[in-house]
Amino acid sequence: MSLRSWGNYPKINNRSFRFDGISTLKKIIENNNKLIPHGNGRSYGDSALSENIITVKPHDLFISFDDQQGIVHVQSGVLLSEILAALVPRGWFLKVTPGTKLITVGGAIASDVHGKNHHIAGCFSESVEMFNLMLPDGKIITCSKDENTELFKATCGGMGLTGVILDAKISLKKINSKFINQTTIKTRNLKETFEAFENNKNKTYSVAWIDCLAKGSELGRCLLMLGDFRDDGKLDYKTKKKLNIPFNFPSFALNTLSVKAFNWLYYGKVKETISKQKVDIDTFFYPLDSLSNWKRIYGENGFTQYQFILPKETSFEGLEKILKTIADSGKGSFLAVLKLYGKANENYLSFPMEGYSLALDFKIEKGLFELLEQLDKIVVHHGGRIYLAKDVRVSKIIFEQGYPQIDRFRALRKKYNMNEKFNSLQSQRVGI
Repeated sequence: MSLRSWGNYPKINNRSFRFDGISTLKKIIENNNKLIPHGNGRSYGDSALSENIITVKPHDLFISFDDQQGIVHVQSGVLLSEILAALVPRGWFLKVTPGTKLITVGGAIASDVHGKNHHIAGCFSESVEMFNLMLPDGKIITCSKDENTELFKATCGGMGLTGVILDAKISLKKINSKFINQTTIKTRNLKETFEAFENNKNKTYSVAWIDCLAKGSELGRCLLMLGDFRDDGKLDYKTKKKLNIPFNFPSFALNTLSVKAFNWLYYGKVKETISKQKVDIDTFFYPLDSLSNWKRIYGENGFTQYQFILPKETSFEGLEKILKTIADSGKGSFLAVLKLYGKANENYLSFPMEGYSLALDFKIEKGLFELLEQLDKIVVHHGGRIYLAKDVRVSKIIFEQGYPQIDRFRALRKKYNMNEKFNSLQSQRVGI
């Protein structure tokens, strides 16, 4: 069979293995190499692609829920959307959630995902009480911050390269509404954008859409959305109907002019410098999930998301250079998300650090990878790194400069013979 990432690039011929129990999974691992766990197929790049994939999504049972402590125990194939559907009506929400709810719990741990509240709550691993991991020899190890800590730190953010996560206990956040009080701040340039973030750094949730094609005095203008849960007792959370993008757009549809037009309209729709809205969970946290197959907007050749983070002390200068480089290239992105991050955790390959991150979606086209190589140099020059969960093309040299604990991760992989069994296209490209 052939398989593509969520970004539709690259495409690989592979074999897919499903398991209906522990013994079946052990045999799969024993009899095959170049394996990688594969969840709901929402990874943008090649981190969950290999010659042999272990399909984890059918492994999707709820095991238990402690309504007093707010701890849910699920198999690793359970989607975040399924947790929300079951538990938001009971007054519980994820402590940390990425911009899509359509990923598995196992994938959330393997990517150590983060969200609009990293500056307050950190990564997804902060809410992970424990998980059970099957190692290359078939042994099952329980991992937590206090038990088998080395394996916990390697697996959270380890991109599936330490083994197969079987199940996990996740601690949740108590809420009393499905609605968010949102404040939108409209800024005129990068200086105002940074000031708005810093002036609101104590707000629970914050995220900005940034106009990456704006130039000159308007460089870095944005719409910053701040939010927190209401307290109105309205918890009748239901999944909305989705709109479907039925076919791939022609490649010429997304170009400099159309992106500029979108950005102008999107920025211009907000008239006031500060405005307030009442929005629901899906609108605030998961806007793209309302569109099925939104990736088809980028055409048959697909797209890649370029996400990097810079330390706080170099974020302004680095982002200014990167935004100028993108604007000059004309290869803009209408999905450009800027976020403020808190302190880094101790996980070996976790992405966040204290500073600012920008994520941009680019259509795969001639000249794109050359542009991204220019951006790579700016990122590493300013002490930053690239997010593995989104990457599909970064070089080993650039990758290594951003992850100082890579040698510890490699040593652990060798210690448990993980490098003999678990490999993705990405891991082979960057040498992990």
